[in-house]
Amino acid sequence: MSEYKAVAPRIGLRAVTAADHAAVFAGLSHPQVIAHYGVSYDTYESCQVQMDWFDSILRDGTGEWLVVERREDGRFLGCIGYNDRDADHRRAEMGYWLLPEFWGQGYAAEALPAFTAYVFAATDIHRLRAEVEEPNRASWGLLERCGFTHEGTARDCEVKDGAFISLRIYSLLATDRGVA
Repeated sequence: MSEYKAVAPRIGLRAVTAADHAAVFAGLSHPQVIAHYGVSYDTYESCQVQMDWFDSILRDGTGEWLVVERREDGRFLGCIGYNDRDADHRRAEMGYWLLPEFWGQGYAAEALPAFTAYVFAATDIHRLRAEVEEPNRASWGLLERCGFTHEGTARDCEVKDGAFISLRIYSLLATDRGVA
């Protein structure tokens, strides 16, 4: 049984370990996952950079990423986490992804509130920010259903595959959840 940092009815959130390398690579090399995600890897070996990053942000206090795991059988579903933590301003950026075979089954809708509750209880972070590519309606719809506020859209703010993309900006404050 995994040691969970947070749980919901069907999922648990636990620390990323070296044993998760193959599953992380499966997600971050999958065309459907990386279509709207800013990180991707072509080889298992190159994905070690991501595994090292998970360790380094935890070590230096600038972030923490967790595995989303199905509680009934320990199946790896994806990852959720925060990074770019600014201690002075008590804010961080967050993100998440699930393997496509688990999309549309409500796992992300369980993971996101469990994760935000954990972050606001375990850290002094006051503001979580999420940026979502505009065409990724499923992701920004999830944020809205989970209480995030749409603050606006940064138009043509990044170049991806040679074209400008716009990012929808969302936030959730600790006070939105009744945490001081």
